[in-house]
Amino acid sequence: MDARGWDERYEQRELVWSAEPNVFVAREVADLPPGRALDLAAGEGRNAIWLAEQGHDVEAVEFSAVAIDKGRAIAASRGVRVRWTLADLTTTPALAPADLVVLAYLQLPREQLAPIHRWAAGLVAPGGTLLVVAHARANLERGVGGPPDPALCPTVDEVLADLDGNGLLVHAAAEVDREVATDEGPRMAVDLLVRATRPFGG
Repeated sequence: MDARGWDERYEQRELVWSAEPNVFVAREVADLPPGRALDLAAGEGRNAIWLAEQGHDVEAVEFSAVAIDKGRAIAASRGVRVRWTLADLTTTPALAPADLVVLAYLQLPREQLAPIHRWAAGLVAPGGTLLVVAHARANLERGVGGPPDPALCPTVDEVLADLDGNGLLVHAAAEVDREVATDEGPRMAVDLLVRATRPFGG
Protein backbone atom coordinates (compact mmCIF):
# COMPACT_ATOMS: atom_id res chain seq x y z
CA MET A 1 0.00 0.00 0.00
CA ASP A 2 1.07 3.60 -0.60
CA ALA A 3 0.73 5.65 2.57
CA ARG A 4 1.23 9.02 0.89
CA GLY A 5 -2.40 9.52 -0.03
CA TRP A 6 -3.55 8.73 3.50
CA ASP A 7 -0.81 10.93 4.97
CA GLU A 8 -2.17 13.82 2.92
CA ARG A 9 -5.73 13.05 3.98
CA TYR A 10 -4.76 13.01 7.66
CA GLU A 11 -2.81 16.26 7.26
CA GLN A 12 -5.73 18.12 5.70
CA ARG A 13 -8.22 17.61 8.52
CA GLU A 14 -8.06 17.90 12.28
CA LEU A 15 -9.71 14.49 12.57
CA VAL A 16 -10.55 12.26 9.63
CA TRP A 17 -12.52 9.94 11.89
CA SER A 18 -14.54 10.57 15.03
CA ALA A 19 -12.77 11.04 18.35
CA GLU A 20 -15.13 8.49 19.84
CA PRO A 21 -14.74 4.72 19.37
CA ASN A 22 -16.72 2.94 16.71
CA VAL A 23 -20.12 2.07 18.15
CA PHE A 24 -19.73 -1.64 17.39
CA VAL A 25 -16.24 -1.85 18.85
CA ALA A 26 -17.48 -0.24 22.07
CA ARG A 27 -20.52 -2.52 22.21
CA GLU A 28 -18.84 -5.81 21.34
CA VAL A 29 -15.84 -5.56 23.65
CA ALA A 30 -17.56 -3.91 26.64
CA ASP A 31 -17.81 -7.24 28.47
CA LEU A 32 -14.21 -8.32 27.86
CA PRO A 33 -11.67 -8.21 30.69
CA PRO A 34 -8.64 -6.01 30.07
CA GLY A 35 -5.82 -7.74 28.21
CA ARG A 36 -3.45 -7.27 25.33
CA ALA A 37 -5.30 -5.65 22.43
CA LEU A 38 -4.26 -5.08 18.82
CA ASP A 39 -5.96 -2.34 16.82
CA LEU A 40 -5.05 -3.04 13.19
CA ALA A 41 -5.33 -0.18 10.68
CA ALA A 42 -5.82 2.06 13.70
CA GLY A 43 -5.94 5.41 11.89
CA GLU A 44 -5.79 8.23 14.44
CA GLY A 45 -6.39 5.72 17.20
CA ARG A 46 -10.00 6.35 18.21
CA ASN A 47 -10.56 2.67 19.05
CA ALA A 48 -7.06 2.09 20.43
CA ILE A 49 -7.27 5.07 22.77
CA TRP A 50 -10.72 4.06 24.01
CA LEU A 51 -9.50 0.50 24.63
CA ALA A 52 -6.58 1.87 26.63
CA GLU A 53 -9.03 3.91 28.69
CA GLN A 54 -10.85 0.65 29.48
CA GLY A 55 -7.62 -0.81 30.87
CA HIS A 56 -6.35 -2.79 27.87
CA ASP A 57 -2.67 -2.96 26.98
CA VAL A 58 -2.99 -1.65 23.43
CA GLU A 59 -0.77 -1.78 20.38
CA ALA A 60 -2.08 0.32 17.49
CA VAL A 61 -0.79 -0.64 14.04
CA GLU A 62 -1.11 1.91 11.23
CA PHE A 63 0.73 2.61 7.97
CA SER A 64 0.31 6.39 7.98
CA ALA A 65 2.99 8.13 10.03
CA VAL A 66 0.85 11.28 10.11
CA ALA A 67 -2.06 9.36 11.65
CA ILE A 68 0.26 7.87 14.27
CA ASP A 69 1.61 11.29 15.22
CA LYS A 70 -1.95 12.55 15.66
CA GLY A 71 -2.89 9.46 17.66
CA ARG A 72 0.06 9.92 19.99
CA ALA A 73 -0.97 13.51 20.67
CA ILE A 74 -4.59 12.54 21.34
CA ALA A 75 -3.58 9.70 23.67
CA ALA A 76 -1.27 12.02 25.59
CA SER A 77 -4.02 14.62 25.95
CA ARG A 78 -6.32 11.95 27.37
CA GLY A 79 -3.68 10.56 29.71
CA VAL A 80 -3.45 7.02 28.32
CA ARG A 81 -0.61 4.93 26.96
CA VAL A 82 -0.80 3.23 23.57
CA ARG A 83 2.08 1.55 21.74
CA TRP A 84 2.17 2.73 18.12
CA THR A 85 3.61 0.56 15.36
CA LEU A 86 4.16 1.89 11.85
CA ALA A 87 3.51 -1.02 9.51
CA ASP A 88 1.77 -2.01 6.29
CA LEU A 89 -0.71 -4.79 6.99
CA THR A 90 -0.28 -6.22 3.50
CA THR A 91 3.21 -7.29 4.62
CA THR A 92 1.68 -9.16 7.61
CA PRO A 93 4.18 -7.74 10.12
CA ALA A 94 5.37 -9.87 13.00
CA LEU A 95 3.15 -9.08 15.98
CA ALA A 96 2.67 -10.88 19.27
CA PRO A 97 -0.69 -12.66 19.78
CA ALA A 98 -3.39 -10.71 21.57
CA ASP A 99 -6.49 -11.28 23.67
CA LEU A 100 -8.39 -8.89 21.41
CA VAL A 101 -7.73 -8.19 17.74
CA VAL A 102 -9.75 -5.37 16.14
CA LEU A 103 -9.84 -4.74 12.40
CA ALA A 104 -12.21 -1.88 11.60
CA TYR A 105 -12.88 -0.39 8.16
CA LEU A 106 -9.75 -1.53 6.35
CA GLN A 107 -10.45 -0.56 2.74
CA LEU A 108 -8.60 -2.94 0.44
CA PRO A 109 -9.60 -5.09 -2.54
CA ARG A 110 -10.38 -8.70 -1.77
CA GLU A 111 -7.09 -10.13 -3.04
CA GLN A 112 -5.29 -8.06 -0.40
CA LEU A 113 -7.92 -8.15 2.32
CA ALA A 114 -8.48 -11.92 2.48
CA PRO A 115 -4.91 -12.77 3.53
CA ILE A 116 -5.02 -10.00 6.12
CA HIS A 117 -8.18 -11.49 7.61
CA ARG A 118 -6.44 -14.89 7.84
CA TRP A 119 -3.34 -13.33 9.36
CA ALA A 120 -5.40 -11.34 11.88
CA ALA A 121 -7.23 -14.52 12.90
CA GLY A 122 -3.88 -16.15 13.58
CA LEU A 123 -3.00 -13.36 16.01
CA VAL A 124 -5.88 -14.22 18.34
CA ALA A 125 -4.56 -15.85 21.51
CA PRO A 126 -6.37 -18.79 23.17
CA GLY A 127 -9.49 -17.40 24.81
CA GLY A 128 -9.16 -14.25 22.72
CA THR A 129 -11.56 -12.38 20.44
CA LEU A 130 -11.40 -11.18 16.85
CA LEU A 131 -13.68 -8.32 15.83
CA VAL A 132 -14.01 -7.32 12.17
CA VAL A 133 -16.10 -4.29 11.20
CA ALA A 134 -16.33 -3.04 7.62
CA HIS A 135 -18.44 -1.11 5.17
CA ALA A 136 -20.78 -3.78 3.81
CA ARG A 137 -21.27 -4.11 0.08
CA ALA A 138 -25.00 -3.61 0.71
CA ASN A 139 -24.15 -0.07 1.83
CA LEU A 140 -23.73 0.91 -1.81
CA GLU A 141 -27.42 0.25 -2.46
CA ARG A 142 -29.14 1.22 0.78
CA GLY A 143 -26.65 3.03 2.98
CA VAL A 144 -24.62 6.21 3.20
CA GLY A 145 -20.90 6.95 3.25
CA GLY A 146 -18.09 4.49 2.82
CA PRO A 147 -16.10 3.80 -0.34
CA PRO A 148 -18.07 3.85 -3.61
CA ASP A 149 -16.12 0.90 -5.02
CA PRO A 150 -17.76 -2.51 -4.35
CA ALA A 151 -14.31 -4.12 -4.47
CA LEU A 152 -13.52 -2.32 -1.19
CA CYS A 153 -16.73 -3.44 0.55
CA PRO A 154 -16.72 -7.10 1.59
CA THR A 155 -19.71 -9.29 2.34
CA VAL A 156 -20.28 -11.29 5.52
CA ASP A 157 -19.85 -14.53 3.57
CA GLU A 158 -16.49 -13.38 2.24
CA VAL A 159 -15.17 -12.57 5.70
CA LEU A 160 -16.41 -15.90 7.05
CA ALA A 161 -14.69 -17.71 4.18
CA ASP A 162 -11.45 -15.91 5.05
CA LEU A 163 -11.70 -17.05 8.67
CA ASP A 164 -12.64 -20.64 7.87
CA GLY A 165 -10.08 -23.16 9.08
CA ASN A 166 -8.42 -20.78 11.54
CA GLY A 167 -9.82 -22.52 14.62
CA LEU A 168 -12.12 -19.64 15.62
CA LEU A 169 -15.71 -19.97 16.81
CA VAL A 170 -17.96 -17.38 15.18
CA HIS A 171 -20.47 -15.80 17.57
CA ALA A 172 -21.81 -12.98 15.39
CA ALA A 173 -21.80 -12.47 11.63
CA ALA A 174 -24.31 -10.00 10.21
CA GLU A 175 -25.00 -6.75 8.44
CA VAL A 176 -25.66 -4.02 11.00
CA ASP A 177 -27.02 -0.49 10.69
CA ARG A 178 -25.07 2.50 12.00
CA GLU A 179 -26.63 5.94 12.30
CA VAL A 180 -24.68 8.67 10.50
CA ALA A 181 -25.25 12.42 10.79
CA THR A 182 -25.58 14.08 7.38
CA ASP A 183 -26.57 17.55 6.14
CA GLU A 184 -30.01 16.08 5.42
CA GLY A 185 -30.35 14.63 8.91
CA PRO A 186 -29.63 11.19 10.37
CA ARG A 187 -29.21 8.36 7.88
CA MET A 188 -28.19 4.73 8.19
CA ALA A 189 -24.96 3.18 6.96
CA VAL A 190 -24.80 -0.57 6.44
CA ASP A 191 -21.76 -2.22 8.01
CA LEU A 192 -20.81 -5.81 8.54
CA LEU A 193 -19.74 -7.20 11.88
CA VAL A 194 -18.03 -10.50 12.59
CA ARG A 195 -17.03 -11.50 16.11
CA ALA A 196 -15.18 -14.75 16.75
CA THR A 197 -13.19 -16.29 19.58
CA ARG A 198 -10.42 -18.84 19.87
CA PRO A 199 -11.19 -21.56 22.40
CA PHE A 200 -8.66 -22.27 25.12
CA GLY A 201 -6.49 -25.05 23.82
CA GLY A 202 -7.37 -24.06 20.25
